Amino acid sequence: MPHATQQADVATAELDSALRGGPFHVALRAAIAARGLPLQRVQHHLTRYGVKVGVTSLSYWQQGARRPQRPESLRAVRALEEILQLPEESLIRLLAEAEERSVAARPAARSYRSFVEASGVLEQLLAELESTPDSGLHTFGHHERVRVGPRRELASRESHHIVRAHRDGIDRFIAVHYGDPGCTPEQMTVHALENCRTGRVRRHHDTGMLVAEFLFGTRLRSGDTFLFRYGVEDGTAGVSREYVRDFGSAGGQYALQVSFDENALPTRCHRFTQHSAAAPRSGRQELRLTGHHSVHLVEPRMRSGIVGIGWDWE
Repeated sequence: MPHATQQADVATAELDSALRGGPFHVALRAAIAARGLPLQRVQHHLTRYGVKVGVTSLSYWQQGARRPQRPESLRAVRALEEILQLPEESLIRLLAEAEERSVAARPAARSYRSFVEASGVLEQLLAELESTPDSGLHTFGHHERVRVGPRRELASRESHHIVRAHRDGIDRFIAVHYGDPGCTPEQMTVHALENCRTGRVRRHHDTGMLVAEFLFGTRLRSGDTFLFRYGVEDGTAGVSREYVRDFGSAGGQYALQVSFDENALPTRCHRFTQHSAAAPRSGRQELRLTGHHSVHLVEPRMRSGIVGIGWDWE
């Protein structure tokens, strides 16, 4: 049996090397190969530890297409260390190192200074459209859909508003769109989709900002409600990693859905909040991708501040 012994020695050497240097998926794949276990057998062993993990998930983990993140998945990793006869914490350590590298590779969150600079530009653009701080509209509901394309870019967004006028004569709404870093506002297009038409549009290249006027075609009286829908085609920047919505005042329900191209799915998604641009992020909560390749959040009653969804690529 010299050939079989030689193969086993090679597999053991590859495993030892992977456990020392990683990454996680290589070490897992080497451990499974060294023990000669098919994935169905690994799954069976996990059920004996009270852990349920699908064969597909195990396959993704060892290919590097997914990384264990949820508490149940981390329990599975600790069980795998025993099943595959590995040193305690060996796989968990590699996972932690992978997470640290992922965090280090992420671009820093948008700085407070950039928010201040953008707010000055926004005031200027709103002044050009003769918009006052009080729009005269109260938002009952704002449902927003963001689409991330096959190049991982922010491809488009669509907004559906339900509003009520709190003074007479309101006949328009001013929408603001912030593109991702490196975007080209001059190449973005806006579309009036329902119960409105596009008016004046202003763009600012350095801040990636687009401001558009949507005309209702009627003047609302105080107390009147109105529904309208519009969209922005973007797709002009590089890889997108989050979408943020800033609310200057309290309002009604807000729902945000982010949809991903089936050929460019993120490894993990989460929601977050901020009291202001200068405040740290909080309220982080993992979001599970649906079978329709999307995640969402719903705020039954929106408070002033910032809410958003972020996502990680492999």
